[in-house]
Amino acid sequence: MKKLASHWQILASLVLATLTAIAFRGLFGGEAAEGSFVARAIEISEFIGDLFLRALKMIIVPLIVTSVISGIASLQGVQGFARLGMKTFGFYACTTLLAVLTGLLMVNLVEPGVRDGQPNQTIREAFEQRAGDASEAQKATVATASEKEGKDFFGVFKAMLPENVIGAATDNGQMLGVIVFSILFAIAVTRLPEGEMRTLREFFQAGNDVMITVTRWVMATAPIGVYALIFPVVYKTGARIFIELGPYFATVLVALAIHMFVTMPLVLKFAGGLSPLAHFRAMREALLLAFSTASSSGTLPVTMRCVQDNAGVSKRTASFTLPLGATVNMDGTALYECVAVVFVAQVMGIQLDFAQQFLIVTAALLTSVGVAGVPSASLVAILLILKNSGIPNADMAVVALLSVDRLLDMSRTAVNVFGDTCAAVVIAKSEGEKVLQAR
Repeated sequence: MKKLASHWQILASLVLATLTAIAFRGLFGGEAAEGSFVARAIEISEFIGDLFLRALKMIIVPLIVTSVISGIASLQGVQGFARLGMKTFGFYACTTLLAVLTGLLMVNLVEPGVRDGQPNQTIREAFEQRAGDASEAQKATVATASEKEGKDFFGVFKAMLPENVIGAATDNGQMLGVIVFSILFAIAVTRLPEGEMRTLREFFQAGNDVMITVTRWVMATAPIGVYALIFPVVYKTGARIFIELGPYFATVLVALAIHMFVTMPLVLKFAGGLSPLAHFRAMREALLLAFSTASSSGTLPVTMRCVQDNAGVSKRTASFTLPLGATVNMDGTALYECVAVVFVAQVMGIQLDFAQQFLIVTAALLTSVGVAGVPSASLVAILLILKNSGIPNADMAVVALLSVDRLLDMSRTAVNVFGDTCAAVVIAKSEGEKVLQAR
């Protein structure tokens, strides 16, 4: 019997986990008493989900190092490398700008924080209630984010040159330093005599092949891992908070959908001459995993495999654009932060014109890149924007938004990953590679 494709297995796990969580809420209610069957089920599920995420994250650093070095070293020189870098950064800057504009346009059109022309007092009261009911973990997350300041933007440059590359990647989750080191190492390899260069190139090529095999092993457990990640989220979240914050929730999702299903397909079609439908089909496994794990970095091994195997992008292009994109490209996050900040301002009755919104959000987005290793990095940017705008009770508002952040985080991560894959195929096409063709 033919084996079910991996993306269908992941989708089935998503549906099954959702249905199970809904059934459990109906049978046992929304609260899981300590020591109860539901509490134990959630605890076991979270444990298995954490193991799956750890397995994915375990292979990120060796995969990045081997893929970047083998990809650049295979060029046998650095001709075209600067061109590839300029194209990559230019593409990411343009698509992030489009995402920012989409978010600002949607939140100003819908005005989810306003009712009958006035700040929505019901939502403001919900903010206060949620802030009071917040768990200690949520309050600690906000407190950590509150300590960040705008000057942390300069941490981006420090992150590019860490004192200890291994420590930066393992302790702080800073992939930028690993990428920069790998690029420098690969360029140095191309400067060696032919014999030594060939030996090192073959070594890292073999290492990359090994990591691809390990990635396949880890992905064999994806259906179980996805189920374990989704079940606790759906069970704990419930529907009440989505009713309270429904307009905000819907605004974010619609804006993300516009960017993912309208803006980026148009970019694929007109900038790359590529088929959006074919690209969606090629990337569906990576997108489902990104949605399930809410981690661009955790999804990176699968994203690289989909882009190379399904879309036909060369290792040279994929090994540069994708690790970099997973670190600095944040289309979905950029859009989300715009909507979240303006929504809070509307609820609090603070008037910000469009120019103010754009400048403040852009500055905070640059800052958030430098604090990507902090849990809930987008939370840092949101708090920075709120503080710089003089909006009161910023901490209280952000704690309330954490109630619905998990599902929105999953959605914007899928958009982030999709943006990375679009960059890879469009840039590959511009480099003369035979990738997905327009139909």
